Amino acid sequence: MGAMITTRGTITVDIELCKGCELCIPACPIDVLTMSTALNDRGERYPELAPGCTGCGACYFVCPDFVFAIYEYETPKKFPAAGGAAL
Repeated sequence: MGAMITTRGTITVDIELCKGCELCIPACPIDVLTMSTALNDRGERYPELAPGCTGCGACYFVCPDFVFAIYEYETPKKFPAAGGAAL
């Protein structure tokens, strides 16, 4: 088994609010956000979340459109590091 990340939270993405600016992609310190190939109702690509998010909030703080919400787990969870198998 590869490296594991312990996370205390995650985020959700409101894809319909996204205007496709992509500011969140380089802001993510563990590279679990990528831009979709699909389009939302605005005709924009939006960020998709891969397993392993830690809920750090970097995407939340750079997003000008308030697309992200942060959630804290009651009990920390473990996920494979980026590039690992999804749970």
